[in-house]
Amino acid sequence: MKYTFYIYLFLLATFIACKSEDRKTEIDNIIAEVKEEFAPDKRVALFDVQWEDGKLLGETNLPEAHDALLAKLAENNKEFSDSIQLLPAAELGTKHLALVTNSVANIRSAPKHSAELATQALMGTPLNVLKSSGNWYLVQTPDDYISWVDAAAIVLVDQPTLDKWFEKEKVVVTEMISSIYSDDKFEDIVSDITAGNVLEVNGYENGNYLVTLPDQRTGVIQGDHAINYEVWKNSRNTSDNNLIQTAREMMGSPYLWGGTSPKGIDCSGFTKTIYFLNGMVIPRDASQQVNEGELIDENKNWENLQVGDLLFFGVPATDTTKERVVHVGMWIGDGKFIHSRGRVRISSFDPEDELFDAAELKRYLRTKRIRNQPSENILTVEQVLQ
Repeated sequence: MKYTFYIYLFLLATFIACKSEDRKTEIDNIIAEVKEEFAPDKRVALFDVQWEDGKLLGETNLPEAHDALLAKLAENNKEFSDSIQLLPAAELGTKHLALVTNSVANIRSAPKHSAELATQALMGTPLNVLKSSGNWYLVQTPDDYISWVDAAAIVLVDQPTLDKWFEKEKVVVTEMISSIYSDDKFEDIVSDITAGNVLEVNGYENGNYLVTLPDQRTGVIQGDHAINYEVWKNSRNTSDNNLIQTAREMMGSPYLWGGTSPKGIDCSGFTKTIYFLNGMVIPRDASQQVNEGELIDENKNWENLQVGDLLFFGVPATDTTKERVVHVGMWIGDGKFIHSRGRVRISSFDPEDELFDAAELKRYLRTKRIRNQPSENILTVEQVLQ
């Protein structure tokens, strides 16, 4: 009898454990379904949720995903307590927004300087702030990229402060690399600046702009190195000449993984910067850019391509592996494209051309056209910088 009782207890415990494991699997599957629907790309949406011992744990910046998860669990009669943290974190208070105050803010995959450089944001770029960790902030850029930035590169603001900044007269830096000086003697540097930086303008003296940085430092910019924001915004267009001229002005800029400025730039950061400086804000990475626009070519019919088309390179899909898009460049005509590989350079698909690039030809995948192709993932500079 004693052994029978122990066997019964063992079987009961096993049954309960199996039921608990089955329940966890069911809930994990529901969480996975919601994540796939609302946050399939972790680069641009945060939905880090787990179920443990009857509790929903984790965090998300997507209230709609949180609501959908609770609804699905209720529909399936699952009991739980909700401990998911909705971002921005409450401890940020009203200052859950920021402006970039360095010429280029390095935005990293983890809250430390040794972490991978994920992307960059230019001076004057507004950011959503999600949470903090020490002297680092998890931020989301206007193109939705989520990563960590050092507190020294930004200034935290509330919504009224940001609204006032949007209303102020501003200038946009047009010189690829320049400086803000303390006065018009142009001796003492306040900050370096780069094309696309946005600053408040306080006056125009002796042909130069008097400016205020987002963190309230002040200085002077040479008049021919910047332009009034409204004039700049209204003059942006993705004409053949504008795209080629902008791209060529970055010739020789060094390759930098995660870079999106002339100071250092990766392949998709290069195409993104070309379009940004001409009025369009396109997705950050090549694997995102390839999903936009109209398919133009998959068969190396170069005669179908137009200036500004994006060429994608990588590893084709097989029966057992997915396609890998690892590189992107921009077509400039005459059998040539410009791209950042090692440095910004021009390559050719013509075997008779001294710029012939056999390596890129071998891994060519397709060409997409994003000009005049409406998409919810492509914004205008006005939508980003107002």
